[in-house]
Amino acid sequence: MVDIKRLLIVCFFTMVINLIDTLSYSIRPSGVRTKKLAVSLSLFNIMAVISRLSNMIQGPFLGSLVDISIKYKLVPLLGLNMRLVLLSATMGAVIGAPLMPTFVSVFSAAINGMETAGSVPKLILMSLKGKNIKKIRSKIVLPRLSMLKGIKETNIPKSFLIYNVIITSIYTTGIISSLYAGALLPEFRTTASLLSGIVNGFATILLTVIVDPVAALITDQALAGKRTQQDVNTMVVLLVFGKIIGTLLAQVVFEPASHLILFVTKLIV
Repeated sequence: MVDIKRLLIVCFFTMVINLIDTLSYSIRPSGVRTKKLAVSLSLFNIMAVISRLSNMIQGPFLGSLVDISIKYKLVPLLGLNMRLVLLSATMGAVIGAPLMPTFVSVFSAAINGMETAGSVPKLILMSLKGKNIKKIRSKIVLPRLSMLKGIKETNIPKSFLIYNVIITSIYTTGIISSLYAGALLPEFRTTASLLSGIVNGFATILLTVIVDPVAALITDQALAGKRTQQDVNTMVVLLVFGKIIGTLLAQVVFEPASHLILFVTKLIV
């Protein structure tokens, strides 16, 4: 018994979550372009809320996949299903990558529009007016190879980019590996699934300590005129590529992480 519909729902929301996460990178170049970083970060928080809402909807369906696999003794098939979920995370990042130039343009307009609107709800209502919808259409920017210029010559720290890939892989597979470990040890699956908080917490700490401060520093340097807008654009391009590679690397990390969580679960119980 394979619930394809349930699996597709999980894959869809996983793709949406990673699409939103990828597009959120466009906030930094938009903030530098408009010189309004604080407003851009507030818009980023809105995107984060949408991502978390998608995560809340996805979670119960993801958990039910595990429960059904245990009930009908389909745990070997569950591993393949989990890999499809991880692949949908990569798809979300891949879809988001070519949309980045358009979203930088749209967010720049939204940031400037905040001065007129005064609040996000009013900004949304303004954007729904006919003339403004036409303006939004004019903000569509097709990706070009010229946008990749400067990547080879960039002076952005290489370690920062490598850590981004590793952290992304851990974060992408954290919950998936924990749930799969719980399916392998069903009598203690609650303990195993709750270990995802430790895995993701560790990844979040690394992201907060290693990746975010460097990204913020490069952004602030661009605002202060010590770096160019191109440096920020290049950083974002590399972060997006890092996200794609990181979600692919999660396929490699998936099973080792599951068995590590399984080992820790057995130690606890």
